[in-house]
Amino acid sequence: MSSNGSCLRLGIVGAGNIAPLNVAGYLEDPRCDVAAVCDPVPGRAEAAAASWGVPRAYHDLDSLLADPDVDAVEILSPTHLHYEHVLAALAAGKHVSCQKPFAHGVDEARALGEAGAKAGVVLRVGECFRHYPPLERAKELIEDGAIGRPTHLRIRTVVGQTDAAFQIGLDANGYLWRLDGSCPGGHLFDDMVHKYAMALWLAGKDVTSVQAVVRRRDYFFEPCAAIFEYDDEHLLGSMEVSYAPKMWLRSSYYGADEFFEVQGDEGFLWVTRCTGELLDLPALVLYRGTDNHRTTTSFTNLDADWGAGFRRSSAHFVNAVLDGVPPVMTADEAVKVLQLCFAVYRAGKTGERVDPRTVTGRVVAEGWTAS
Repeated sequence: MSSNGSCLRLGIVGAGNIAPLNVAGYLEDPRCDVAAVCDPVPGRAEAAAASWGVPRAYHDLDSLLADPDVDAVEILSPTHLHYEHVLAALAAGKHVSCQKPFAHGVDEARALGEAGAKAGVVLRVGECFRHYPPLERAKELIEDGAIGRPTHLRIRTVVGQTDAAFQIGLDANGYLWRLDGSCPGGHLFDDMVHKYAMALWLAGKDVTSVQAVVRRRDYFFEPCAAIFEYDDEHLLGSMEVSYAPKMWLRSSYYGADEFFEVQGDEGFLWVTRCTGELLDLPALVLYRGTDNHRTTTSFTNLDADWGAGFRRSSAHFVNAVLDGVPPVMTADEAVKVLQLCFAVYRAGKTGERVDPRTVTGRVVAEGWTAS
């Protein structure tokens, strides 16, 4: 299906907690018309349509997909529904943006990629972290050789408490599906998919081996320490996930924050914030130290609002459909992200090294009931 001239007519599938962040960029894009919203919860589609100024509200996906004024869809439904929703949208000839995780299994994700290629439409996986300005600039610096040859990539996530209006206003019912056996895991699946994507994208290399220790706290949270080996013998990676339920942090969004460090043989860089605003540091810091050039550069002119990644991600999908810009995250890349996620779970269960490239299907986290 082609777009309507220079305007993309978009349908939103799912109007739950995360929808306002994902929709904001579309609403402010002059080349996008949000034409319809769909949600099965009584009254929620109508409320979202009224809030966003959207003309049509539907209660079922088939009705939205039958709308001739919808060229493309943004799928924001619960993740266990992504597979069937993406397939249905592709069968209807719609361009598709689907939020992470792309699917609940590697084989499902591969099947969606094949269906997208066969349909001949744009299929991309929305990954806001890849559009977050401090991380985008960090990726550029790495590729430009600012730190020399990368030797270690460290990703740290901490989950604590916040009094942010955003988190206080979330609908608790929107989290029940994450806990009812529909998902193969908890926080390491639902949120850390972003960080697995960064472990692959920032490094620009495939992970060939994973070692991990995975714990469980308060049912959903999964403290973890993992080591990644890449297909570059000079490069190692580590991922740390901490749960601090008594620690409060500044945030405009969730009570969580991330810290990225990439060490090279000539320097290092830090991305000091994402979701929250934990530290009083510039969002991006670069240290370069060679024999005759030792400098520290603070990048203070970057948009460090976490919401910027969502808005820029929306603009990217519009550009992908209207201008033919290659999708930033393809189905093949999303497959690798899922494989890395499941490799961490498998390594945590077995205590053995796991090659993510060998993972098929899905690996259910210890203690979870998903089949």
